[in-house]
Amino acid sequence: MSQSARTIVAQAAGARAGSLRDLAPIVTVIAVFQPLLLREPLANLGQIAMGVVLVVLGFTLFVQGLKLGLFPPGEGMALGLARRGSLFWLLAFAFGLGFGTTVAEPALIAVAAEAAAVAAADGVIAADMAARADYAYGLRITVAVAVGFALVLGVVRILRGWPIQTLIIGGYAGVVLMTMIAPAEIVGIAYDSGGVTTSTITVPLVTALGVGIATSIEGRNPLVDGFGLIAFASLTPMIFVMGYGMLV
Repeated sequence: MSQSARTIVAQAAGARAGSLRDLAPIVTVIAVFQPLLLREPLANLGQIAMGVVLVVLGFTLFVQGLKLGLFPPGEGMALGLARRGSLFWLLAFAFGLGFGTTVAEPALIAVAAEAAAVAAADGVIAADMAARADYAYGLRITVAVAVGFALVLGVVRILRGWPIQTLIIGGYAGVVLMTMIAPAEIVGIAYDSGGVTTSTITVPLVTALGVGIATSIEGRNPLVDGFGLIAFASLTPMIFVMGYGMLV
């Protein structure tokens, strides 16, 4: 086995241990609360155990794949574009990265489908499958555009050196104002949309983008200036989805 293969295997083993550690609290809560509070045995214990094993294996491979296959290219492209000094392509890359990762985010796909089902049940949209699919697709595209816009704003902030606290406070002030005028049935979906965008696919790539840009610019601190894009990626979907609800 080559040195690089041994390194990958060692990293995968460490990632598997990390996955087990991360999932341990969830398993412990279920194992303790089920017999003590509900006083019922776990049904299909063998199936549950197999499911946990598959979750650990899948999560380990997924996270390791992100680290090996997506995080380095994302940071490398951000570094390269920033050093070339092409603002247009840098912003286009930021928007494309935010849009592409968000559309593929499993948590957003699940939330959009559930939101469409609830909207159909409440009579907000037609109950047929086509209407539900259109609603879920429109919600996903809206959130993806919002995250793309967020990364463009975040990149401009890093380039210009704008204080992040000013933009965050102003953004949440806008969220509060829109909450007052947006349809009540879309507000909860909008708030949840802000949370699901910062999940397993989006976070590593967005972080790599910010750190890569901050590293390539003289006078910027990757720790201070490189992070913070995730905050924008959580904020803008709430505004965009409430606007989507007001229009649709």
